[in-house]
Amino acid sequence: MKKGSYEKQLRLLQLELVALQEWVKRTGERIVIVFEGRDAAGKGGMIRAITERVSPRVFRTVALPAPSDKERTQLYAQRYIECFPSAGEVVLFDRSWYNRAGVESVMGFCSPQEVDMFLANTPLFEKHIVASGIRLIKYWLDISVETQRERLQARINDPIKHWKLSSVDLESHKRWQAYTNARDRMLQATHTDEAPWYVVDSNDKRLARLNCIHHLLEQIPYQKRAESSIELPDAEVSGESELDLSDYAIPTHYPFLD
Repeated sequence: MKKGSYEKQLRLLQLELVALQEWVKRTGERIVIVFEGRDAAGKGGMIRAITERVSPRVFRTVALPAPSDKERTQLYAQRYIECFPSAGEVVLFDRSWYNRAGVESVMGFCSPQEVDMFLANTPLFEKHIVASGIRLIKYWLDISVETQRERLQARINDPIKHWKLSSVDLESHKRWQAYTNARDRMLQATHTDEAPWYVVDSNDKRLARLNCIHHLLEQIPYQKRAESSIELPDAEVSGESELDLSDYAIPTHYPFLD
């Protein structure tokens, strides 16, 4: 999708996200949005497109690191539940409790019995979440093996993207089929009426973002409030500051730009 058309459509959708934000604040809604998918599927970019023009105090992103030694002794979902929204908040999970059915399962970070227990208990867990009044929306970003290879290779070739790479990312590409099997099992076990999965074709990042945001807005019955006129008041200025700000100014010349 061409950049100009993408940016025009994205701005229109972001205006709707601002309207959604005001509705969430006004009504005290609580919304959880889960983004899962293979490495390099575009989860981070998707979340940035959603949160770019809204307040981080309303739209809060959660991307938890690997669990600490203490967290490994806790109830598995405990550290995710602690991040759940209060009234008037939207929480976006860049990977979630579904780590157990994906990377932890494939990479052997948990036992097969723990995976079985997770898949059996998660529909009950999510049913409780929804019953408590939280809106739960789950997206799986899907890409082809060729697209993943291209994106991972781009990260290898570009030093500015090296931070996105990890040994797990590289191993995930090698274990493509194992991840496919784990994904299929996860979707079949946890796709429920209360918390269905929605699959987003993410081979074209721009088109995927527009489709996903449009779909997200359709899932929430937000209502726009009529905008009131806003007038900028005159600034109260009684005199110039006696402080010489040049004493605090940063340099205006940077040798590395020459």
